[in-house]
Amino acid sequence: MCGLAGLFVSDPSRWGALSDVATAMTAPIQHRGPDDFGVWAKDSAGVALGFRRLAIIDLSKFGHQPMKSASGRFVMVFNGEVYNHRSIRAELVAHGARFQGHSDTEVMLAAFETWGIEHSLSRFVGMFAIAVWDEQRRELTLARDRLGKKPLFIYAEPGFISFGSEIKALQAAPRFDRTLDLQGLTAYLRYLYVPAPRTIFANTIKLLPGHSLTISDPAASLPDCVSYWSLEAVAQAGVSDPFLGSESEAVDQLQALLTDAVQSRMEADVPLGALLSGGIDSSTIVALMQRASDRPVKTFTIGFDVEDHDESKHAAAIAGFLGTDHTALHLSGQDALEVVPRLPEMFDEPLADPSQIPTYLVSRLARESVTVALSGDGGDELFAGYNRYVHGERLIEKAAYWPKPIRRLASTGLTRLGPAAWDRLHDIVAPVLPGSANPRLPGVKMVKMGNMLAAESEGERYRSLMSAWQDPRMLMTEDSRPIELEARGVDADWLPNLLRKMMFADQLSYLPDDLLAKVDRASMAVSLEARVPLLDHRVVEFSWRLPRHYLIRDGGKWILRQVLYRLVRRDLVDRPKVGFTVPIETWLRGPLREWAEDHLAAGRRAEPAILNWKKLQKEWRRFVAGDGSSSSGLWAVVNFAAWQHRWC
Repeated sequence: MCGLAGLFVSDPSRWGALSDVATAMTAPIQHRGPDDFGVWAKDSAGVALGFRRLAIIDLSKFGHQPMKSASGRFVMVFNGEVYNHRSIRAELVAHGARFQGHSDTEVMLAAFETWGIEHSLSRFVGMFAIAVWDEQRRELTLARDRLGKKPLFIYAEPGFISFGSEIKALQAAPRFDRTLDLQGLTAYLRYLYVPAPRTIFANTIKLLPGHSLTISDPAASLPDCVSYWSLEAVAQAGVSDPFLGSESEAVDQLQALLTDAVQSRMEADVPLGALLSGGIDSSTIVALMQRASDRPVKTFTIGFDVEDHDESKHAAAIAGFLGTDHTALHLSGQDALEVVPRLPEMFDEPLADPSQIPTYLVSRLARESVTVALSGDGGDELFAGYNRYVHGERLIEKAAYWPKPIRRLASTGLTRLGPAAWDRLHDIVAPVLPGSANPRLPGVKMVKMGNMLAAESEGERYRSLMSAWQDPRMLMTEDSRPIELEARGVDADWLPNLLRKMMFADQLSYLPDDLLAKVDRASMAVSLEARVPLLDHRVVEFSWRLPRHYLIRDGGKWILRQVLYRLVRRDLVDRPKVGFTVPIETWLRGPLREWAEDHLAAGRRAEPAILNWKKLQKEWRRFVAGDGSSSSGLWAVVNFAAWQHRWC
């Protein structure tokens, strides 16, 4: 993995030597690439590219970036990996191409010369963010992989465009407007992340996954992005052409796709391993890795001293069965708490997914032994693994038939008690309930159900399940309340059922803007390349062809479990879902309370006054007194206050 940065300006004389600017922009992202540094600039064209390299493939000088194509027409910086570069190389050699090294970067540039940029992007299998200068056409093209595994931020004002792997690189440029995007902030308070293409800053955007942007005039407004791969088109094609084979044939095909995805991601000229939580997704990846390896795969697990948040014993059982070289590190809450003050530096755009903490910790553990690690992210979104898919769909659809007064009465009853009271009630009756009626965090789920019942439409009900604050605009001062962004994808009427609408919405936004952003920042903070085989776009395309009963049967992820049953003893697989997170509510009331209250106080002093701190203080007092219904929302507020103190 690597980090890139650069700029494209209409009046180069205003900014001094552009190579110096690009150098300064790469300094804050050195953690993304500690092995090498490079810069290329052409002042007469107003363009400069900077790069920090984490050397993975072709460690020689022939892997150095920025890299020029053989003819000199294209100059590129590239963050990521193209896993099918060997087969593309063979095609290009047949076309007469010649290569000096064996990096995927050199293959990509040769592809641009042979097929053009847009056609080449559609042929690449991998994860990437690229910036490529076309000397012949005098154009800068920025592009991002299909699922959004690698980030690419763009800042634009008339005559000045900058871009980079992280916002902190853009802030190191001579121009950067720190005006907040209030719609982005409102969305963050609701969903715990800022949905693309917006960012927390008004003049900065995220390039959407599967898109490219070609700029010929930096003085003009940014042109429209072009989609070279569309999740909507994939979903439409999948549901209109469902898989019609037998169950065993479906499992065979998924296993073949996953085997290829895993094996292609095992190429590296540096040590490689895997992050193993013990759940279905990561266990499947590790099992396929071990099948393809002639030596024990290095696996890594973090364990916590809170049983409800600890999967380490399950990971150890999987590792023992597969025979991996397993490393487990058990941490106390205090160990994890030490990460919290680092979050604003690590995540230079607010992100309040608490699993960012264990993701960073397991990445740090793995980096002590390897440079590349495969992870199991994406299985829940592709194969319907979340409880909200399994149970939420039924509840949302049933709620539509309830009279409004009944829904409101039920909503009031469910939300008034609060999670802690529901947890106490659940503890009383749990001994006589069947296992399927003993969910984790029952109080949180009951309050979420109450909020869902208050919503008026199908889309709003699903959005309520995803919301940390049901009405985040009410947390803002009257002068700063924007028109709220709608959730993308939930109201896709062309999809056949609510299950698919929920999954489509999550794959459009929650997956790239929360989960993959979290994995990228947490792993790159310790210079670890994380690869995600389940999100090979060919696996995604196949998943959309699967009828409902291949996903939801005896819970979620039926077909993925069938693949894992072939690789691991069944008794090691069938257990309740735990999730990879931390007890943030307990921490905020306990060891993090002083830290949180300090940042809440600092937020009250911040100018301009955007949030309604009087209302937030009231919510905080309720929370400290034992009402946990706003715990995730307050975690978002505290994180924003800490972020604002660091970056604004």
